[in-house]
Amino acid sequence: MLKCRAVWRKLAPLARSASTQCRHNVKTALNNGRRQAFVPATHMSTGPAGGGGSENTLYVVLVGAACLGGGAYAYMTVRGDSKRYEERISELASRSAKEAPESQPPVAPEPEEAAPTSEESAPVAELSGETESASAEEPVTEVPAEPAAPVVEEEPVAEVPPEAVEEAPPVVEEAPPEPQAEVLEALPAVVESAAEEPVTEAPPAAEPETVQEAPTEPAVTSLPESAPAPEPVSAPLTLPSHAPYLLIGGGTASFAAARSIRARDPGAKVLIVTDEPNLPYMRPPLSKELWFSDDPSVTETLRFKQWNGKERSIYFQPSSFYVKPEELTSAENGGVAVLTGKKVIQMDVRGNKVKLDDDTEISYDKCLIGTGGVPRNLQVIEKAGDEVMNRTTLFRKIEDFKSLDNVSRNVKSITIIGGGFLGSELACALGRRSSETGLEVIQMFPEKGNMGKVLPEYLSNWTTEKVKKEGVRIVPEALVKSVAFKEDKLEILLKDGRQVKTDHIVAAVGLEPNVDLAKSAGLEVDSDFGGYRVNAELQARSNIWVAGDAACFYDIRLGRRRVEHHDHAVVSGRLAGENMTGANKPYWHQSMFWSDLGPDVGYEAIGIVDSSLPTVGVFAKATSKDTPKAATEQSGTGIRSESETEATAVTPVASSTPAPVMEHKDEYGKGVIFYLRDKVVVGIILWNVFNRMPIARKIIKDGEEHADLNEVAKLFNIHED
Repeated sequence: MLKCRAVWRKLAPLARSASTQCRHNVKTALNNGRRQAFVPATHMSTGPAGGGGSENTLYVVLVGAACLGGGAYAYMTVRGDSKRYEERISELASRSAKEAPESQPPVAPEPEEAAPTSEESAPVAELSGETESASAEEPVTEVPAEPAAPVVEEEPVAEVPPEAVEEAPPVVEEAPPEPQAEVLEALPAVVESAAEEPVTEAPPAAEPETVQEAPTEPAVTSLPESAPAPEPVSAPLTLPSHAPYLLIGGGTASFAAARSIRARDPGAKVLIVTDEPNLPYMRPPLSKELWFSDDPSVTETLRFKQWNGKERSIYFQPSSFYVKPEELTSAENGGVAVLTGKKVIQMDVRGNKVKLDDDTEISYDKCLIGTGGVPRNLQVIEKAGDEVMNRTTLFRKIEDFKSLDNVSRNVKSITIIGGGFLGSELACALGRRSSETGLEVIQMFPEKGNMGKVLPEYLSNWTTEKVKKEGVRIVPEALVKSVAFKEDKLEILLKDGRQVKTDHIVAAVGLEPNVDLAKSAGLEVDSDFGGYRVNAELQARSNIWVAGDAACFYDIRLGRRRVEHHDHAVVSGRLAGENMTGANKPYWHQSMFWSDLGPDVGYEAIGIVDSSLPTVGVFAKATSKDTPKAATEQSGTGIRSESETEATAVTPVASSTPAPVMEHKDEYGKGVIFYLRDKVVVGIILWNVFNRMPIARKIIKDGEEHADLNEVAKLFNIHED
């Protein structure tokens, strides 16, 4: 482009002079031609006739050809320059649109290093004397920045005034760092193109001054605006996508299984998933010892004193015992991790994976379902409305204990509906508090006495009197018809017309096994007992086991059963853990359960204890040693679970002291109650008799008929002080 312009500068004066001379010669030739018609030409022997006319004609032809050629060349040059200019502009626009984000502001082109603003480019055009070049270069200042040597060459450096060069550095400093970096990177090409320009007349110090300042600009090392430096972001919690042993549920059964798995496979990696926010803990103290604590912060510490005075926590292990879930996969020696606050909502038994409530999927090799149960509620309460539901507690978890403890300190009356283990324990616990705070505690149940479905009638009635002495008002044979909220009180209407007013209700009417995964997993639910139906090895599928309250298992001695007690969760969880590591053991270790009605009355039971079965009771006079408090002081533990000590009974040796059979007597200090089915003992309750459970377990395991249960009672030595 520049060379064409230089040639045009040289040809333009010649073309203008040639045009003037051409017009003059044409007029002369025409005049000479007319004269030739009337004036005879002189002929010379040495040249052509016509007095020089032929030379003028030849000159006219040559000059005309030169004019036509020059005009054609100028037209083609201008047209070609315009076409190349448009193509270049299109290329720059498309390239900048691809490389720069839409939000990036337009940047001045490279020539602005020497002439920063479009206003200053006008004098440059005037100095060059080329109005066409100036008008063609003006749009370049509106194009986004992109290094382009041809555009730089169109702005002759030689014609830049010194004032513009001196004002350039401040403009470079005010520009954004990112465009400066691109401009400074393009400066070497600008310098080289300026050095090659033959018409360069600019002072040599103008551009080196800018180049020397460029390395000092921090913008050279800055990141482009289109790629900003990333801000530090904390890494999200990475959950393991696979767990060799996956335990669903964070209760006693899962913890017992985890401990059993690790005992048989020390390097095992076990993941427990629970929807509770707490680590695995034992539930019995929630309705027993915690209520008798003198520590005002017991709801926060969840530590309690056992009957023997020793203090312990309801948690099985502290948090330091467990591996963090995100570190389980990389744990060199394996471990047990607990993922809290997450619920398994779907189970794919074919794909060996589960789906959590946050859509996370975790695969497994072997899986245990220990989901436990959900407290039942009365339909009349559920239909009574929000005011009644908000004043009703379904007791099961730590949060329920904290809530009920707070309620008991702020209301005047609490009514417990239910006469089973949980209802009777809470009634006695709150009854003792009533003597200190004046709280009215009412217990109602459909049976004639406390634990009427478990204890024989005479013992149930005797137990009811014991509960009354704890400060509890008993309402027996009570069937709830309706519940309503009136005048800031809950009105409970019974079917026989009786009415009870209270401030708060505790519904302790049983447990519903949690079988939410049965549908997605395709697992069978027992229609009679509820819960997942499993075999004697607690298997529901080849690689799926169920333990605890949710398991309806086959007892090889007592048949199909489902048990809702702490010790069963320990026993079944431990057995499932062993079988998950290849033990293949059937359910044979009979679990036991216990209940305390305060520190003075307690019992332990094993097998099937149902008051509808025939029973035989053998009792003796109790001493100060025959209480739950004394038993824990002697054994050193507050959780009277035989599975914890794993004591094994040898062949019982009967006492020589005769054991009279006592039925329907007024005093039942301590004794043994046998439950019979087809003359075979299938259940035993040890009433205020402790540390004899291995003997009861062996009697049930043998499964023999006994002609005289007096002789069998001698095995427990209840008559020895």
